[in-house]
Amino acid sequence: MLPTAWDTHIAAHHGHLLQSWAWGELKSRFGWTARRLGVADAAAQILFRRLPLGFTIAYIPKGPVVDWSNQAQGATLFAAIHAEARKQRAIFLKVEPDLIVDTLERSNVQRFNVSTFLRDSGFLPGDTIQPRTTLVIDLNGDEAAILAAMRQKTRYNIRLAAKKGVTTRQGNAGDIAAFYRLSLATAARDGFGIHSLAYYQAAYDLFAPDRCALFVAEFEGEPLAALMAFRHEADAYYFYGASSNEQRHLMPTYLTQWAAICWAKSQGCARYDLWGIPNADPATLEAEFERRHDGLWGVYRFKRGFGGRFVQSVGAYDYVYNPLLYRLYKVWRGMG
Repeated sequence: MLPTAWDTHIAAHHGHLLQSWAWGELKSRFGWTARRLGVADAAAQILFRRLPLGFTIAYIPKGPVVDWSNQAQGATLFAAIHAEARKQRAIFLKVEPDLIVDTLERSNVQRFNVSTFLRDSGFLPGDTIQPRTTLVIDLNGDEAAILAAMRQKTRYNIRLAAKKGVTTRQGNAGDIAAFYRLSLATAARDGFGIHSLAYYQAAYDLFAPDRCALFVAEFEGEPLAALMAFRHEADAYYFYGASSNEQRHLMPTYLTQWAAICWAKSQGCARYDLWGIPNADPATLEAEFERRHDGLWGVYRFKRGFGGRFVQSVGAYDYVYNPLLYRLYKVWRGMG
């Protein structure tokens, strides 16, 4: 299937950005190999990571794209997926369905077909790669309504940044190097893992200008913060953000986030996904965010101010082809 036809099919069946052709191309440039299957009106983009001795791991991020209420369709698709995974000598297959828990709570049919279907088909609950829990901002109102849904302190910080002379602009490919320098500073300060400069350049080249935008906040010509936002159909995503150690009191990150939200709305998106908060229930998040600093707790303090609906996915499931190597892999990755 050609890229345009693939993306048309994915969009028609409400597939996720991570199942798009360009995402597979991006990952294929950095250690993965993408295989795309279309079976019985369902589809799956499978990413394979090469391991020693010719083995692989197989991964379907935010997929597959299938009608989970149609068990026959699911069984047919997974038969093809397993055949391809075995052909590629996969130790195991990890799937992260693009389904959220509150949707399942409203649909007993979906609940049965996701959890019970996967477990009955031999899948085990696994560790997620993509964030399982996030906040999603509703963009259906006007800008005033979106601001009103934020916490007062966040609205204040957005206005403060502008008042103090911070400006934002939509960047271009020439700004990726500055974004990467800010990412290095963020990683050193907060202990985050980041991608390479080449990765960010490739992501921008593959998705911009229609599906990716880079926003840069500056003060007196000096970049202080930047972020890359992506969009797919009605959804926008805050994937990558970075900030300088300098002039942090000017709140530049709030202004770049607001610029990205406004861009997403201007592109016709209905939702803006802040992409990742600690995997905890809302009560725990609110009870612990002021004292916790590990993992995603620091970014949660920032993201919660923008409002948004608490969203939790069904998580990840693993299908094991080689139990011994699967156990060894989990020990190697520190998961066993």
